[in-house]
Formats: sequence, C-alpha cells, structure tokens
Amino acid sequence: MSLHPAINHSDHIKGNLNARLEIVEYGDFECGYCGAAHLIIETIMKEFGHQIKFVFRNFPLSEIHTNAREAAKATEAAALQGKYWEMHNSIFENQEYLQPNDFVQRAENLGLDIQKFKMDMRQNNIAEKIDIDFESGIRSGVNGTPSFFVNGNKFDGDASKLLELIQERVA
Repeated sequence: MSLHPAINHSDHIKGNLNARLEIVEYGDFECGYCGAAHLIIETIMKEFGHQIKFVFRNFPLSEIHTNAREAAKATEAAALQGKYWEMHNSIFENQEYLQPNDFVQRAENLGLDIQKFKMDMRQNNIAEKIDIDFESGIRSGVNGTPSFFVNGNKFDGDASKLLELIQERVA
C-alpha cells in the first residue's frame, strides 16, 4: 500500500523539510500504542531529525476512543496559533487527561489566545481537516493506529522496528 495523497501543504511537518527519508504517521491521540510510539518518534527525531521529514496525520478511532477527535481538534486549533507540535506533544505525554477543560488548560500553558482557541475548536474547516486526514488513511490502507509510511510506502512494523530501520539506513 502506498500513501494517498503524498505529503502536501496541509500536513504538519517537522524535521528536515528537504530530507530524503520521509515518515508519515497516522495516529489517534487517545490510543495507548500511539502514546508509546510517540516516545520512540521523539527519540528518532532527536537522533535523526536533521535527516528525516516527519508528518503526523489524524486518524481518530472515535468509536472506541471517545476523546480522540476532540484531541485532534485541539491540535489543529493550536496549529492556527503556531503551536501544533507543542499541543501534539502535550496531549501524547498526558493521555490520561483528554477532557475539554484539559485542552483549554494546555492552551493556556502554551500561551495561546484562549477565546480564539475555543472558537477555532468549533470551526468546520478544522473538522474537515481531520476528516480529510482520516479518509486519506483509509485510501492508504490504514486499519489501525499507529500506522507508518516510509517514503510513501506502508511500513509493516511498530515504532521500535521503525527506529531499527532508520538506524540501519542512516547510520
């Protein structure tokens, strides 16, 4: 399976924007496996971030994770104030706190304009962005989280296997 669409202007990207090694994760902010993968991804980015372009796409499994979609909205609302990755990290590092007030508290801690953040969480374009990410995951063959793509191809392994692959390729 391959990634559809390819990385584009609507994605949240960190690392080296010109890197030849591209990793895309489809994740759910309430998924415990995604939380564990987050720690490994952070290790990967600390060690190899200058050689990797990393993208995170929303894939909230709302039927089993009732707070995942609101968490995705919180990250997208934070992105409108330039704090996507800060909110992303804060949510994954505190997955036990995923209630609406928790998102507002995080926004305050990040120094966001709270009224704007609350209004942005209700915007249709944020919900549409999450839906587009989710639909791209379905088209790309994502059937669980986290799912990874390396240079546009589905990676059959977890984050620890991804770390091993990167260590082999980059070292």
